[in-house]
Amino acid sequence: MSDLPAPTSFDVAVVGAGPAGLAAAFLLARCGFTTALVAPATRPDDVRTTALLGGSVTFFRTLGLWNEIAAAGADLAVMRLVDDTGRLFRAPEATFRAAEIGLDSFGVNIVNSTLTRILDGHVATAKSLTRIEAAVETAELTDEAARLTLSDGRVVTAKLAVAADGKKSRLREAAGIETTAWAHPQSALVLNLSHPVPHGFVSTEFHGPHGPYVLVPLPGNRSSVVLIETPEEAERLKGLDDAALALELERRAHSILGRFTVEPGRQVWPLASMMAKSHGAKRVALVGEAAHTFPPIGAQGLNLSLRDIASLAEIVVEAARAKADIGGEATLRAYERSRRLDVETRTRGVDIANRALLSDLLPVQAIRSAGFALANAIGPLRRRMMREGLTPTWSTPRLMRGLDIAAV
Repeated sequence: MSDLPAPTSFDVAVVGAGPAGLAAAFLLARCGFTTALVAPATRPDDVRTTALLGGSVTFFRTLGLWNEIAAAGADLAVMRLVDDTGRLFRAPEATFRAAEIGLDSFGVNIVNSTLTRILDGHVATAKSLTRIEAAVETAELTDEAARLTLSDGRVVTAKLAVAADGKKSRLREAAGIETTAWAHPQSALVLNLSHPVPHGFVSTEFHGPHGPYVLVPLPGNRSSVVLIETPEEAERLKGLDDAALALELERRAHSILGRFTVEPGRQVWPLASMMAKSHGAKRVALVGEAAHTFPPIGAQGLNLSLRDIASLAEIVVEAARAKADIGGEATLRAYERSRRLDVETRTRGVDIANRALLSDLLPVQAIRSAGFALANAIGPLRRRMMREGLTPTWSTPRLMRGLDIAAV
């Protein structure tokens, strides 16, 4: 091992080592920027899963990581929506098949801890990438650089700091970027389970009066569960013993997969939405949950975050080629323009869909039911919905169109 001190000055410092932070650091280093990934070594256990869809598949395939990720997840070939509200106006069942738009699957569902482990392995061997296992204590943002003081006493400087440090982002706060946030009267119970009946790579989403209940395929005869309920009911369910919880989840699923066996680890997450009023300022660019959060409806979370990362990398590479400041205001304004419409429409769209499901107003229920019926009856509309649900057709980053970003 070399006795030389580790470098403390970089082109880019990515703060946060969840899937978004790992992907951002790996991509920016691959583009030729000296990159630091700054985050503590330990992470909380996360039994949640992520459905990587559409452009996210292309993102990881272009980076040469997709085969390993796909092998650790389960294909999503069919998405089935079932109205289980018991209301007067009930939407007809809607089924979306990947084969209808020429795909073998929409993507894969993978456990977050598994995805993180895979990305960690590639980050550890990536060129131009330094992993610093420490937390950011303070951030001084100047016209020349971002100066990050770490919990181990080191100081890291970078031309661009990428905030992938979550919904309570310290970097976002340091940059003075305000947010718009609102709470939802719901919590999500998250867990994984096994069952004797094969899922057939079908994701089934039951729409209940308090929110969706989703069973998403995992490898083997296993599925991940996201059950959105009132906060009180979510906590009650979390407190049940394994047998009682399995029986209740099987009842709510109408026994479509047979007898459930609950796996260790269950979590309850209060639901809230948030959008940053800008995606970048003062040498800080926001990605992932530092920029936007919303309920786990429609499998949009990490897919939206990866579009942040792909767009940011593309814009930073263009700035470097033009000999411009990669963390300057012009670069950050370009990044903001590239992301605003996508983030606004996805965040507001999920919010509207959630409110429509919760509404007791008969006209709202009738409109929702009519929308499902139209999607079922009109093939071109259904196929357009599927394609837009996977990746928006406007301003799709190059990486998500299978076009690599050449290194600077």
